[in-house]
Amino acid sequence: MAKANEKKLVEAITPMDQDFAQWYTDVVKQARLIDYSPVRGCMSLLPNGYAIWEQIQHALDKMFKATGVQNVYMPLMIPESLLQKEKELVEGFAPEVAWVTVGGSEELTERLCVRPTSETLFSDLFSKTVQSYRDLPKLYNQWCSVVRWEKTTRPFLRTAEFLWQEGHTVHATAEESEERTIQMLNVYADFCEKYLAIPLIKGRKTDKEKFAGAEATYTIEAMMHDGKALQSGTSHNFGDKFARAYDIQFTDSNNQLAYAFQTSWGLSTRIIGAIIMVHGDDDGLVLPPRIAPVQVMIVPVAQHKPGVLEKAAEIEACLSGRYRVQVDASDKSPGWKFSEQEIQGIPLRVEIGPKDIEKGQAVVVRRDTREKYFVPLDELEKKIGEIIDAMHQDMFDRAKAHLDSHIYEAADYETFKDTIKNKPGFVKAMWCGDVACELKIKEDTTATSRCMPFGEAPIGDKCVCCGRPATRLVVWGKAY
Repeated sequence: MAKANEKKLVEAITPMDQDFAQWYTDVVKQARLIDYSPVRGCMSLLPNGYAIWEQIQHALDKMFKATGVQNVYMPLMIPESLLQKEKELVEGFAPEVAWVTVGGSEELTERLCVRPTSETLFSDLFSKTVQSYRDLPKLYNQWCSVVRWEKTTRPFLRTAEFLWQEGHTVHATAEESEERTIQMLNVYADFCEKYLAIPLIKGRKTDKEKFAGAEATYTIEAMMHDGKALQSGTSHNFGDKFARAYDIQFTDSNNQLAYAFQTSWGLSTRIIGAIIMVHGDDDGLVLPPRIAPVQVMIVPVAQHKPGVLEKAAEIEACLSGRYRVQVDASDKSPGWKFSEQEIQGIPLRVEIGPKDIEKGQAVVVRRDTREKYFVPLDELEKKIGEIIDAMHQDMFDRAKAHLDSHIYEAADYETFKDTIKNKPGFVKAMWCGDVACELKIKEDTTATSRCMPFGEAPIGDKCVCCGRPATRLVVWGKAY
């Protein structure tokens, strides 16, 4: 009976090469990350899903604070009059804004916007708290949720409400603002590589794809198993545009009145979707070990026999000071426990049974490769650390190999269109800078400009679309 149940559990996940979209949905559900809520486009984050977000918060928050950032919290709702002060921002978010028009039983005299982002509120705050150059910089971040009324939704990737962090900073000079913008982009890239084992392409968005109201938007782009891009974090330089709209002025060191310069930067629960689609396999989720809520699951084998549960508890006590550890002492069969652990992506399994106790060892199994290690109990704590580091590096290397092997180049439009159509991945090609060519490429291929990558030399001098002179190398691809 147990074997039939175990088979059913695995069969509930559609193979990714059969239907990638269904595979993704199956993994999200079977790993018990979310449940669907009665609110259109909104998801209920279950303990397994929220625990991943908590680990992301913990790691990123430390990285932010190491750069001088402080956490704050701003209101959920924004008065319409405040939002209207920056026209470009209003126009950019208008189709996605949810409005509150009634409070209690009374109609409001002014509509309130449920925040899609908080530039307006931070700008209003800065206009009241920045008076002198001595007040600068202010480096703030908030952990919160936002609402964007999306037409089509998918768990983690695009939902009407989602969790994120949004950083907002204000500076005395344009140079400081640009430096902070790039600094936070690099924080995101370091986090994704060092904690999530996800390789990235860093670059600047085209003007068409940049954040509404920004002078420049920088992005980290990740590639999923199916070759599509996922924008995984963005950092925006606003220059003094918001400062002029919201009257953020200060007295500079020459006793002259000047406008301040601002940035904002954000990373959301969408990154959990990236973890799933970069590392997952046909058996479920594969969590990078440094971000996994449970890094080690101890599974007692023949736990009804004397001493087995006691030894499992002893191992847990030994490991818990250094790792996030649990014991599965439920009355399910070992095979069922193994299957659950694999679907949920727990990086390491430690098996301990009567024969292992006799030999003074435990069996350690990696989730990503299923490789088994027979480890003496007195070496277990050290060996697990080595396996975690090796697993992280191997997962990163596999994802990097996948990324590198799915990046192509195109010098002419026919090659470009054929590559986009027949080879999942990214295409590097030159662009003249005309938005008309950008729109034509999207219309003809459904691919969009992902970014103008940093530090890469041109691969020609002609626009791939129109053939006119071009100096900008762009990474193009289909995206979530």
